[in-house]
Amino acid sequence: MKAGTKKIRRAGLGTLLKYIILLALIIIVLFPLIWLFSGSVKLEKEILQYPPTLFGTEITWKNFIRIFDTIPMGNYLKNTVIFAGFSTFFALLFDSMAGYAFARLRFKGKNIIFICVLMTMMVPFQVMMIPLFLESNFMGLLNTYPGLILPKMTTAFGIFMMRSYFAALPKELEEAARVDGVSEIGIYFKIMLPLVKPGLMTLGIFHLMNNWNDLLYPLMMTSETNMRTLSAGLALFVGEHATLYYGPQLAGAVISILPLLILYIFFQKYFVSSAVSSGIKG
Repeated sequence: MKAGTKKIRRAGLGTLLKYIILLALIIIVLFPLIWLFSGSVKLEKEILQYPPTLFGTEITWKNFIRIFDTIPMGNYLKNTVIFAGFSTFFALLFDSMAGYAFARLRFKGKNIIFICVLMTMMVPFQVMMIPLFLESNFMGLLNTYPGLILPKMTTAFGIFMMRSYFAALPKELEEAARVDGVSEIGIYFKIMLPLVKPGLMTLGIFHLMNNWNDLLYPLMMTSETNMRTLSAGLALFVGEHATLYYGPQLAGAVISILPLLILYIFFQKYFVSSAVSSGIKG
């Protein structure tokens, strides 16, 4: 009985220790976000006071009003939604089409082409900056929505990921569809695409997050204020007011991350389920 009691106590202590470590990790991860949100509704003097406090004496929304009065925040939001939204939509379409072709169709040179696509993942974006800028400038695409969206309409990572999902589906599905006279486009849209919905949702979240938070690429492709995205606009604002307006800077950061945070909360079940399964698909 005593030995059994000791084992139970050890198991209980082990479980308690795991929860304590997990709680500590959660606090470490969430503390910067909590500080960001609390700082955005503090008075400027309370943000700069020493010793610092997590919460202010009163909640104020003046920082959000000031950021909208200082820079064209609404225009930045509109540009970011258009850039990230359309780039993600077209990337999902073309990545899934290319992934389907590499996984399910037979054509000459398929493996060589796929290897070439994967090799582009090893090329840093900084290497492609100057050629991309010169090409966009030659075609008159700088400071335009097409110039922002076109280079982001497909990615090697997205093609690789969707190929893995399509390759895991049984071949009998498309064979039965071909016997019934369904075209390849019909097989892709009506049969295959609905079966890889978790993968599409996960890839969509990845693309949307990367495009929404992208800083270097929008800075390179836009020089006019009315075409800047949130990340580029806020970066320039912080650069101009590095030691001033800490409250508006925090408010701008909250505005920039809040849409993605809400989106992730609603679609996290697709992200988690797909992240678990994507690693075993080959």
